[in-house]
Formats: sequence, C-alpha cells, structure tokens
Amino acid sequence: MNSVSATATPYDHFGFSMDAGLAARARIGLVVLATDHTLEYEWRHLLTQPGVAFYESRLYNAAEIAPATLAAMEQDIRPAVELILPGIDLQVVAFGCTSGTLVIGEGNVFARIREARPGVACTTPLTGAMAALKALGARRIALLTPYVASINQLFAEHIEGAGIQVTRIGSFNHADDNEVARIDHGSLRRAALALGNHAEVDAVFVSCTSLRMASLIPTLERELGKPVISSNYAMAWHALRLAGVHDAQPQLGSLFAQ
Repeated sequence: MNSVSATATPYDHFGFSMDAGLAARARIGLVVLATDHTLEYEWRHLLTQPGVAFYESRLYNAAEIAPATLAAMEQDIRPAVELILPGIDLQVVAFGCTSGTLVIGEGNVFARIREARPGVACTTPLTGAMAALKALGARRIALLTPYVASINQLFAEHIEGAGIQVTRIGSFNHADDNEVARIDHGSLRRAALALGNHAEVDAVFVSCTSLRMASLIPTLERELGKPVISSNYAMAWHALRLAGVHDAQPQLGSLFAQ
C-alpha cells in the first residue's frame, strides 16, 4: 500500500471590522405560542424597516383556547424570554397571545417578562390594540374573534373598561388554535366587512394572533372607509413605536401611516 504524504493546507488569518448588525435601530424580542402558525409570518412582512430585527422564542401551550389553558402559560413566560439572545440588550419584548394576556393579566405578563429582562419595554396584542385604537381615535368598535362566548365577554369588558365602546361582536366560535390558523381570507373578509359596515362602528379589531389578517387590512380599510386592526398588526406597530421607530408606512394601512 503506497503512503501519501500530507501537505500543509494554506491557512490565513484576516482582520475584520464590525458594524451595528441587523438591529442597528431596534432589537425586538417576541414570545410565540407553540401552536401559533401565523405570528412570525405576518411580522416578517410588517417589520421590514431598515435596522430593525426581531428574535423569537416559543412557549408551550395547549391547542385548546380556554381560560384554564391560557392561564397555565404564565409560568413559562420568563423561561421563554430568557432564551432570546441571552446577554444582549433588547429594546422591547412582545408576548404573542391576545386571549392569554386577557386571562393572565397584562400586568402579570409584563412582570414575568421583566423577571428575565428588568426594565424592558413590553407589549402584547391586547396592549398594542388598545394603543392603536386610541391613536386612531376610535370610540366605537366591532370586535371579531375566533373565541367562545365566555372569552369574548371578557374581551368586551376589558375594552370598555378602557373607555372604548364595543358596539358589535362577531365570532367564528372555534377553540382549536391549530384550526383557527386555517380560517381562510374569504371568511375573514366577509366577517370584517359585515361588522364594519354598521353605522355605529368606527373601527374593527380582529383579535387572535393565529388569524391571517395583516395583508387584508389595506383593502378592507378602503372598502369600509374605516380603520381595521388585528392582533399581530397592532402589536408590531406598538413594538416599533416603543423601540423609537416611527417610520410612516401608509401602504400597510392607516395605523402604520400614523
């Protein structure tokens, strides 16, 4: 057997310089539910501003949307946040569950986030939606959800407690998060138009991070002549504003034109 002599491979060391990276303007952390099919997809289309990046972590949850399963998520918020770029500063952390925020309580969600990231700015779909409705001057809204009646009632009470009247409620009345993510654009469009066309409605809020709403909003607003927001859409806008990013993007709808 002939032996082959090894030859040394040339090996070069190069110097380098560094810039501010992908998140030169804002670094946003995002907690996504294990069953969510939609949130990351929609945020990739909404957070395209130069120098803005988001980094996500998944949190275990049951597919059934019910008060008990939603409340159970609270214990896993801190561990999920701890996995997002450990040791690197984040400007904002967003918790991606609308109904979960309602059941756990916005203050409790923020407290669990800040156990991992002391002092960080926080938002949720519910937090973002309330800020968005106020920014848009909406006083009477229609609420569209996939939730069962007991959760819808809690939502209406929370929104009205913030001084915004819920004049219409519509629901797909479905409790399986995996299937909620498959509700098609035609169904969403018909429901949003049916609710929004009432004279006593100033704006439409479509609640649930699993519903694929963001790309429909500009067209729906033109048809209704009224603002339309959704969970992922409002939370993205609010996270940007909390991070100090105020780019006007009217092509995304009236909220992002603010």
